[in-house]
Amino acid sequence: MNRDPIDRTGLAPRYWERKRLDEMTRAEWEALCDGCGKCCMNKLEDADTGEVWLTRVACRLFDDSTCRCGQYEIRHQFVPECIVLTPATIPENLYWLPATCAYRLLHEGRSLYDWHPLISGDPETVHRAGVSMRHRTVPEFEIDEDDWEDHLIEEPR
Repeated sequence: MNRDPIDRTGLAPRYWERKRLDEMTRAEWEALCDGCGKCCMNKLEDADTGEVWLTRVACRLFDDSTCRCGQYEIRHQFVPECIVLTPATIPENLYWLPATCAYRLLHEGRSLYDWHPLISGDPETVHRAGVSMRHRTVPEFEIDEDDWEDHLIEEPR
C-alpha cells in the first residue's frame, strides 16, 4: 500500500494540494487556519455597496496573545452569530474572508503563502510576517460600535 508520509502534525504533507476542501478531514480542515485572527475581528459593511472593512475591534472571545478563540469549541454559547466556516459556506462568506486566508486562497485555486504554518512548519511565521492581529486589537466591549470606523485596518485586496 502506497501511503503519504506523515509530518509532525500527524497530517500528510501538502495534503491541501491533493484534496478538495470538501474532501478534507476535520483535522486537515482545522489545520488550514493560519492563526492570523482576522476572522475574529469585527467588520463594517457598507449597506449600499456591500464593501466590507476589517477593524481591529476583536470579538469578546479573542485572545490577543495567541490569535485564537479563547472558547473555540463552545463559542456559540457566547457568540451565537459566530460563523461556522465549511466548504459549503465559503462562497457565501467569501466577501469578508481576509485576502490572505487559506480557505479563501484554496477555494480560489491559489497557493498558500510561504509564511503559512503548513508551509513553514512554524506557527510563529504568520506573526513574524506581520499578517496576524497579535497585539494589534482592542476588545469590542471597550469600543462603542459607533466608533468602530476609527479602528479600520488595511487589508491587501
